[in-house]
Amino acid sequence: MVILRPIQELLKMKRRFNGFKSWALITGAASGMGRVYACRLASMGYNLVLVDINSSGLEETASIVTKQIGESDAVPADMKPDFKAIQVVQDLSLKEAAENVFVRTQEEGCEVEVLVNNAGIMYCQGVAETSEKMLDRIMMVHMYTPLMLCRKYVGGMKERGCGYMLNISSLAAWMIWPGIGMYGTTKRFVRNYSRELRIECQKTGVSVTNAYFGAVDTPLVPLKDSLRKLARCLTVMIRPEKAVDRALNATFRRRRGTMPGLLNKIFMPICMVLPDCLLGWIYRKAKPYLMKV
Repeated sequence: MVILRPIQELLKMKRRFNGFKSWALITGAASGMGRVYACRLASMGYNLVLVDINSSGLEETASIVTKQIGESDAVPADMKPDFKAIQVVQDLSLKEAAENVFVRTQEEGCEVEVLVNNAGIMYCQGVAETSEKMLDRIMMVHMYTPLMLCRKYVGGMKERGCGYMLNISSLAAWMIWPGIGMYGTTKRFVRNYSRELRIECQKTGVSVTNAYFGAVDTPLVPLKDSLRKLARCLTVMIRPEKAVDRALNATFRRRRGTMPGLLNKIFMPICMVLPDCLLGWIYRKAKPYLMKV
């Protein structure tokens, strides 16, 4: 269960609660971090556009957020009935996905102020061993669709003079690590186009922020319970609530990016200078345990 934070804490990121007038669009909203983003942004006064391929998960997210808004003492009672959550069931690996989502929001009259490109696919396998189907899927979900969503919504944000785009990159965007080569490559694309778009949006009231997460404790990261517990204790893996809070804090402060976790900041430069021979040895040792896709 995701619990809404006190509105006073969240309003440090956004100036004041004006009621449910603006809209936030979140991809991958059916579970995990997407659900946390939904709860956080709703408690800040945003109506929600929830996008995911999982229809039952979307219904659950909408139900949780609506219930918590209704029970929250932080949201004025007269504003609670104004809250809206639109569910868009969409496979983001399809070329027409961004257009379908955009058309739906236009039909509903949603002026999107916050865009969170959160949807992702985590897999571990060598480039040569990964199926063509999976390569196509991960490139569409991580690269093409988020880019197209940014292109679709940036125009309206510029016209209104206010907008926030949060793109989820990864610690893997800064380094090479055996078994996640294609994943890291797609996240480097996110990092680069986000910076380019941020430069283009200067002086328009629109900002673009990148979140560089390491391991986050969500179902996306397949670990046994014992290993998951150990990763938490060593702070190698952070909780989704912490990751989301850091990302939103950076977004509403209009920062270029954020990388939560001290160990991630230490780990990244070390990995960047590891020799290829050592990385190759790590890959050969890890290969039997990588997922088959």
